[in-house]
Amino acid sequence: MTSNNAGNIRKTPLNEALGQRYLSYALSTIMARSLPDVRDGLKPVHRRILYAMKESGNTPDKSYRKSASAVGYVMMKYHPHGNDPIYDAMVRMAQDFSSRYPLVDGQGNFGSLDGDNAAAMRYTEARLSGCAAFLLDGIDEDCVDFQDTYNGETQEPTVLPSSFPNLLANGSSGIAVGMATNVPPHNVGEICDALLLLIQDPQTSLDKIVQVMPGPDFPTGGILVEDAQSLYKSYETGRGSMRLRARWEKEELKGGLYQIVVTQIPYQVQKSRLIEKLADLWAEKKLPLLADIRDESTTDVRLVLVPKSKLVDPHVLMESLFKVSELETRFHLNMNVLDHGKIPRVMTLIEVLQAFLNHRQEVLCRRTRNRLSDIARRLEVLSGTLIAYLNLDEVIRIIREEDEPKQELMQRWDLSDLQAESILNMRLRALRKLEELEIRKEFQGLEAEKLTLEALLESPAKQWKRISTEVK
Repeated sequence: MTSNNAGNIRKTPLNEALGQRYLSYALSTIMARSLPDVRDGLKPVHRRILYAMKESGNTPDKSYRKSASAVGYVMMKYHPHGNDPIYDAMVRMAQDFSSRYPLVDGQGNFGSLDGDNAAAMRYTEARLSGCAAFLLDGIDEDCVDFQDTYNGETQEPTVLPSSFPNLLANGSSGIAVGMATNVPPHNVGEICDALLLLIQDPQTSLDKIVQVMPGPDFPTGGILVEDAQSLYKSYETGRGSMRLRARWEKEELKGGLYQIVVTQIPYQVQKSRLIEKLADLWAEKKLPLLADIRDESTTDVRLVLVPKSKLVDPHVLMESLFKVSELETRFHLNMNVLDHGKIPRVMTLIEVLQAFLNHRQEVLCRRTRNRLSDIARRLEVLSGTLIAYLNLDEVIRIIREEDEPKQELMQRWDLSDLQAESILNMRLRALRKLEELEIRKEFQGLEAEKLTLEALLESPAKQWKRISTEVK
C-alpha cells in the first residue's frame, strides 16, 4: 500500500467481515434474482426482458424478430449478466408446457416436453404475447416507478402495471439464500372470479374464494388428487403440498385385450426421463404387471402401457406405477414473494389477490392523474388558440410587425409561455373557420373528460367499479 492509502485500512474480525458481505449477497439474491414481486409476478430478469422487447418495438402486432436481437438489447441496457441466462429466461416464458399463459410468442425450436434444449438464439424468433401486452399496458403513462439501471445510463420500471394477474396465472419458482418460492399456475378465469368476489366484498372468506378457484391449473394437465381440505390449508397458510397424477384412459383392443394410454403427465416432469425410468424398472422386473411401454407421442402426449394379461385390473396396474415413477409427483406450494418489491414474506391466497387489486387501484389513480395533467396542458394550449381566433387580425399584425411577438402576445392577452408558443407555431391552414369549430369541440370534450376523471379520483367506489370492468 502507498502512504496515501495506508490510512484507509481498517482492522475487522474475519467473522464480522464475512457476515456483512454474505448478508449483502443474500439480500441481493432474494431481492434481485430469486423471488417474484407479488404485484406483477415477475423477477427482475423477466421484467427487463418484457420491458426491453416493448421498448424496442417487438410487440404482438409486429412481425417476429430474431431472439438474439432481444437478448442483446436486454444485456446492453438493463441486465448486467451474460446472454445465456437471459435467453434461458426468455425461452421459459415462451414454452407452453412451462408457462400456463406464455409471455413470449416464440417461433422456432423452443425446446420440448422431452427435455430437449431450445435452438440457439440466432435460429429462433420471438415477440411479446398478448398476455405480456396486458402486463405492460399503460407503462408510458407514469403509472409505476422507475429506477436507474445498473450503469446509470437509463431507467427501468421497478414493477409493471399488470392488468393481467401473472403471479397466480403463471406461477413462479426460485431458490434464494435461506428461502425459496414455488407458486403453482392457475386458470385465469377462476382468478378473475376470485378477484371480483374480493372487489364486491373485501371481507370475503377463503371458503367462498376456493369455491370459484378450487386449485391450480397446470399447463401440462394431469389430475390433482389432493383432498379439498389439504388444498384449503395450503391456501390459508401459503405453504403446503399437493399430489399430481398423470391422466390416463383405457383403450379397448380386439379379443378382450386393452392398453392404457397416458395423455397428460405431471407438471415439470420430462417425458423422456419418465419413459427411461419406467423402462429401467421394467427391465429390472420391478413392474410385474406391465408387458410393454411405447411412446407414440406427436404434438400431443401419448404414452402406451400394455398389461401382461387382459385379466390385470387397469386401476391396480396404474396404482403400482404411481408408487414407483413420476407418473405421480408432489408439488410443494410456497407463496414466498416480495411484498411491494421490498419485503419477502409468505402470503396467503387472499393476501396475494388483495395485493394485486391494491396495485391495480394505485396504477389506475396514477394513470388518471397523468391523464389529467395532459388534459390541463392541452386545455391551456386550446384556450390560447381560441383567444388567437377571436383576435386574429391583431395577432397577425403583432407577428408581422413586432420585434418580440411572443412577449407582446403574452402581455397583450395575459398568455402563458406555452400558449404564446403554440400560437406562434400555428400553421396558416389552421386559421380556417372549420378549424375553430373543431377546437371548440375538442375543448368541450376535454372539459367533460376532466370532470369525469376528477370524480373518479375522488370516489374509491368508482375506482373499484372501473377495476371490476377491467377484470371482467
